[in-house]
Amino acid sequence: MTSSALASVAGAPGAFAQTVVSSVMAADQSKSFSIPTGSLAKALTSFGAQSGKQVSVETSLIQGLSSPGVAGRMTAQQALTQLLAGTGLTYRLSGNVVTLVKASANITLGPVRVVGTLAKESATGPGVGYLARYTDAGTKTDTPITEIPNSIYVITKDQIVDQQAQTITEVLRYMPGIYAEQLGTAGRGSGSSPNSSGGDFMQRGFSSTQYVDGIISNMQSAGETAFVERVEAINGPASVMYGQTGPGGIIAMRLKQPTDTPLRNATIGFGNWGRYEATFDVSDKVTKSGNVRYRIAGIGVTQGTQTDYVNYHRVGVLPSIKWDIDNKTSLTLLGEYMYTPGVGSGAYYPRLGTLISGKYGYIPRSRFLGDPDDNVQGAKDARFEYQFSHKFNDHIEFQQNLSYEDGKSWFNNTYGGTLDKTDGQTFSRYAWKSNLQYRTLGFDSRIIGHVNTGPVHHTLVAGVDYRHVKQSRDLTYDETDIPSINVWNPVYNVVHPDYGTNSSDDLDFYRYPVSWNQTGVYFQDQIKFHNLSILVGGRQDWYGYDSKNYHGSQSTSGVNPIIMTKDKNESGSAFTWRAGLVYNFNFGLSPYFSYSTSFNPQYGSTVVNGSVAKPLTGDQFEAGLKYLIPHSNVLLTAAAYHIKEHHYLIDDPDNLDFSTDAGTVVSKGVELSAHANVTHDLRLTASYTYNDTRVAKSDTTVTRHDIYGNNLGSVSEEGKNVSGLPRNMVNMFADYTLPRSIFHGLGVNFGVRYIGFTYADAANSFKVPPYTLFDVGAHYDFEEMTPRLRGLKMSLAMSNLTDKRYFGSCSANQCYYGQARRVYGNISYSW
Repeated sequence: MTSSALASVAGAPGAFAQTVVSSVMAADQSKSFSIPTGSLAKALTSFGAQSGKQVSVETSLIQGLSSPGVAGRMTAQQALTQLLAGTGLTYRLSGNVVTLVKASANITLGPVRVVGTLAKESATGPGVGYLARYTDAGTKTDTPITEIPNSIYVITKDQIVDQQAQTITEVLRYMPGIYAEQLGTAGRGSGSSPNSSGGDFMQRGFSSTQYVDGIISNMQSAGETAFVERVEAINGPASVMYGQTGPGGIIAMRLKQPTDTPLRNATIGFGNWGRYEATFDVSDKVTKSGNVRYRIAGIGVTQGTQTDYVNYHRVGVLPSIKWDIDNKTSLTLLGEYMYTPGVGSGAYYPRLGTLISGKYGYIPRSRFLGDPDDNVQGAKDARFEYQFSHKFNDHIEFQQNLSYEDGKSWFNNTYGGTLDKTDGQTFSRYAWKSNLQYRTLGFDSRIIGHVNTGPVHHTLVAGVDYRHVKQSRDLTYDETDIPSINVWNPVYNVVHPDYGTNSSDDLDFYRYPVSWNQTGVYFQDQIKFHNLSILVGGRQDWYGYDSKNYHGSQSTSGVNPIIMTKDKNESGSAFTWRAGLVYNFNFGLSPYFSYSTSFNPQYGSTVVNGSVAKPLTGDQFEAGLKYLIPHSNVLLTAAAYHIKEHHYLIDDPDNLDFSTDAGTVVSKGVELSAHANVTHDLRLTASYTYNDTRVAKSDTTVTRHDIYGNNLGSVSEEGKNVSGLPRNMVNMFADYTLPRSIFHGLGVNFGVRYIGFTYADAANSFKVPPYTLFDVGAHYDFEEMTPRLRGLKMSLAMSNLTDKRYFGSCSANQCYYGQARRVYGNISYSW
């Protein structure tokens, strides 16, 4: 559908300006609008282009008038009503023609009725373009980001689609303060392992925690981007609202839910390494009135990877239904099932031959160092959740969310040792297998109140949440020597470990059944006095942990029975709090300051004297600026922070069966970001992160090595940088749809990512080099070529354009290759 600009609105009095369109859009169809505050003339021009309506107005009526703008998904009538707010004008609609007149004019409106309140941008929806103005992740209330005194960043659905991100790891590439690819291609980042809750993501220097729809999630597939509506990062301690988390923050994801207007979309994807993908996403009303709506999304994908013999397969479905019981009560039910028979494992490589050249050069990224006969890894995940809300009146609302997850994962493969320094080709390997089952139950109930005390408005939240996690893991190590592999001339299908009950191999069995739970009571007050917003909150948590460790063995000499080796029970409580303030100047600038705390139990860890390890505790000071540029859709932010985390653990160097309290880690940094819909056709996101995370206080020592692994003696850990974390990160991504009159729907995008050097070990013995990567893409909307192809789009994305060889990080013996050049594309059809 094409349209011209609004004709000259500065012409002679009495002249009429008109938008000419080539096709008619139904009056009740909902669309996404993004029109900034500014002159009414420009607002009407944008409205005509975005809605497809013909706008007719006498120039003298709109000269000198301003419009408050509009953003979000709504009908054209709702958008126009909001654009005209405060102008003294109204409209009448006849077919596809909108005529503006004075509100006092004696007119008869056409057959149009707008029911309910005007739509605003959803705090849990996909966002508009690359900008989201509202969030509920930071406060559990719908709040403008500029009124929250801490750092919250949002990756919108449009940005995920433009970048063709296939995992949450890829989504977070352009997020400030987060290093998501520390494990390179070894961590797919489609979620976290059930015992780490997001530990693959490093946030302000600390392990992150993942939440789905406001509740902690342990699903490995929780972050399937085909099912995700938006991804948010709350940087800094978030324990007051979410309980046990690290001081770096949390990653909050929102799953797709039924839409207010019909949605029908299907895609076919393709890419290198033999990628084929198909998705569908359908939403519509069940009842004639639309008070019951459904949505169902699905995905099926198969592909190889940059590593030979390592493949990835997945199929999943996400059904949901929403019932607006009445105008004050709603209930949403959601289910998810994901089967991933091939996860894509085997991305471990020795440091010699990767970070530094071996005797015969560098090991190729495609080289598989495991064995195809012993290379199985997969997972099954299921999730159910409900979301209930009821408004008692204009002042009190009750909300409750519940989720239940049930999943299992398994693997049966090898892990690597070291590359022989002498011959430069022999790589030792060991065989093992694992089965993991877990269940997670979580719920969150809260009362939200709105109270005015004179000129002061309070948004009060009081709630209780609970989580229970139960998991059991079986590990078996085959201690029988298995054949090493020649990294330059590999011979496969020679590893055949026997884990059977009559095995002649030397086997070690381990079983780890564990369970933990947490109950928290929290409160929060958002105080607003004119332009000043104050946020205060506190939380009391009670937690418990129970674990049992079993060990047994089997060999040709007999079977040693499985016996319990450790039985641990621990419990405790913690109080966390936060406070902050932000002032919103009328010209868009919002300076803020905040203080917040966190806690995170170190379940199952025992220090050298046999006592239970103390919980990790953290605190943060943060100061910053948020600038929403007037009359635009551009949000700029700057934040400076100082975090302390106490009681972090390392392996005790004198007794590897225990840990030792190593002291205090301090993270200091600066984050700069921009999220902008510069124009209707140009969207941009950019950020810079400086993070210095080091051991500030410690009485432990660590061993230094040279790059070849030779021991250089012990040094104090105090003052050393935490390994695997870059100090500097810079990125920028922009998408531009070229002039439609010339290129007819063609758009291009470009991104650049710089990751600074990291240290390879706790002693800071040597550095892993920095790297710069480039991403490019293109998309085409066939509707711009002919209206008969409306809804048909095609896109292509290429990451690591130059195919640069780099590492996510290295450890004492291993390095993790980053992703080689990846090409993904899809054909999408909406109807």
